[in-house]
Amino acid sequence: MRKSNYDKQPSTHIDGSMVCGWDNIVRILSEAWADQPVWVIDLYPGTYEEDIIKAFAGTGRKIIDTRTLMRPEEEIRQLTERFMTDDVLFGYMSNIRLEEYFDNSKLTNSKFKIEEPCIIIGTGAAFVAQKWSMVNGQCSMFNVQWSIAYADMARWEIQQRFRRHEVKALGIDNHEDSPSVQYKRGYFNDWNIVDRYKDELMQSGCIRFWIDTNRRDEPKMITDAQMRQGLERTAHKPFRVVPFFDPAPWGGQWMKEVCDLPREEVNYGWCFDCVPEENSLYLEAEGKLFELPSQDVVLAHTRELLGQQVWHRFGKSFPIRFDFLDTMQGGNLSLQVHPTNEFAQKEFGLPYTQDESYYLLDAGEDAVVYLGLKEGVDKVQMIEDLRAAQRGEILFDAEKYVNKLPAKKHDHYLIPAGTIHCSGHDSMVLEISSTPSIFTFKLWDWARLGLDGKPRPINVERGKFVIQWERTTPFVKREIANHFEVLHEEDGIKEERTGLHPNEFIETRRHTFSRPVEHDTQGGVNVLNLVDGEAALIESPEGKFAPFEVHYAETFIIPACVGRYVIKPLGGECMTIKASVRT
Repeated sequence: MRKSNYDKQPSTHIDGSMVCGWDNIVRILSEAWADQPVWVIDLYPGTYEEDIIKAFAGTGRKIIDTRTLMRPEEEIRQLTERFMTDDVLFGYMSNIRLEEYFDNSKLTNSKFKIEEPCIIIGTGAAFVAQKWSMVNGQCSMFNVQWSIAYADMARWEIQQRFRRHEVKALGIDNHEDSPSVQYKRGYFNDWNIVDRYKDELMQSGCIRFWIDTNRRDEPKMITDAQMRQGLERTAHKPFRVVPFFDPAPWGGQWMKEVCDLPREEVNYGWCFDCVPEENSLYLEAEGKLFELPSQDVVLAHTRELLGQQVWHRFGKSFPIRFDFLDTMQGGNLSLQVHPTNEFAQKEFGLPYTQDESYYLLDAGEDAVVYLGLKEGVDKVQMIEDLRAAQRGEILFDAEKYVNKLPAKKHDHYLIPAGTIHCSGHDSMVLEISSTPSIFTFKLWDWARLGLDGKPRPINVERGKFVIQWERTTPFVKREIANHFEVLHEEDGIKEERTGLHPNEFIETRRHTFSRPVEHDTQGGVNVLNLVDGEAALIESPEGKFAPFEVHYAETFIIPACVGRYVIKPLGGECMTIKASVRT
């Protein structure tokens, strides 16, 4: 096992300094806003709202909690019921807007009008101030003169708070619900609503300060100018999001060594190495790190980051996802299938589904991939066997129905939606996929329990509608198992096309090189991983950015606006896998 040089804290430098600690944050805001009658502290759902209210309680100003201005909780549950559904995992993508959460009579009733120096705190605080101003004939849009600070949150941290039952959802108190139900409400409802609202605030230019509360005991604050500088710099150079590691029932031991993770943990199964909707970014000033959702750079610099054609197709959604699945000294992943586009759009309101692929970063001697069906499968019997296994009556015989293929390091298996698949034990998978992140229908989980000691949800009844039964052994060998095509080869450089399948919108290229190799974004975002070699240096022929060093197993993003770039090996031969959107 090689010595780790994996960087777990990548960052973008910003000028100036940060304000640290609630006492200092309140003092600076009090000085900056001394002559302002209304202070606005807007929050992303998942913040510790009580901490922020407590921090500002000593200012002597009246505090208005936006939750007290929202509709009754029962009305909000009725409003969101059709999007939440009664399923334990899946809902339907919400089209509700934040203003629908508020009780208009409370906002317009005279006793709720802001008639003295006050601080509005909570999700939608800027909307409340806007509504009050409109009632009083002062404005009809976000007022750039307001004093607004925004406390943002990364989704990975929100999910940890769900697990600890510490935070409330938008407009309701659901902290006692199971983490999966809390996540479902966030994914299908709250986050979409608030991301749209936050985007409007960012575009309006009315935010003056940003507050990082991802570490409860270490709140930090920067100015909006610093925030914009950080996002601008990030969107015009190679960058990495902050990786997030998580255990899994099937988790392995590989990432502990390669990514230098705490050895006392039982396992690490996941690494979200490039999932901008889930990951965060670090901005660095004077050695301190400010954490914000990486989705913010997608919102603020969509076209520079994604490119004109990718933006036109996907809007403010980063369409490419890289993550790690570690089963080295672990167990099999669940046998699973992803919904087709047709099913995902009809049942969940998604614009596209999760097509994916498995690239083997590493593999043990007996590593395997389960992929596609065997010839002559009786689909009625297979579904009955899956149902019986779900009831605990039998152990499902996966090898009776599904191809079991030997897997080795640097293999690449393509998995268009509708294809049954599963990575076996003793594998280190770099999963390259489209972005939707929870749309996996587990068919069989090898009779094991989740980390919470409970059976993991199985979705045979959904899976049966999306399994593509014609994808049998000949299809697997012909179209999705290790299809490498050499596109260019010269002394010290080889470029290969590795997929993905024509049904999928992601194109992947592998470069093996012992001397500098030239790339071009061709107007679309590139996502790469250094799948072999100690380190490499990314440079701009035109000097658009400072040289950027990456290390083994690190995923990095090249914004579309970068154009031409060169990757130079450091210390021997290197290999990268590059993903882009087909246009």
